[in-house]
Amino acid sequence: MPLLFSYGTLRDPAVQRSVFGRELAGRTDRIVGFRVDRLEITDPAVLAVSGEAFHPILVRTGDATATVEGSALEVTEDELLLADGYEVDDYRRVEASLASNDTAWVYVGHE
Repeated sequence: MPLLFSYGTLRDPAVQRSVFGRELAGRTDRIVGFRVDRLEITDPAVLAVSGEAFHPILVRTGDATATVEGSALEVTEDELLLADGYEVDDYRRVEASLASNDTAWVYVGHE
């Protein structure tokens, strides 16, 4: 089962129920080589689900000592597509290394 690393709204059980139809199993982890910035959300559908006008967004640093805490969530391939539909165009999904030595999908800012 793929892992989806979340550092923002996808960790919220209400958002998970809205996007995936269920609450996701997961564990605390850290993503390596990124820092967090903020992104203003204007998509009405995303605003309705999250209730937040500003969402965190990851920016690659290239620094292996830089980490961001979040959750490694267990999802299906179909749920990855649902997550793609939830995230606005300012995000793109990439694979990245976690501090646990796992690899996970994560949404980051365009480089």
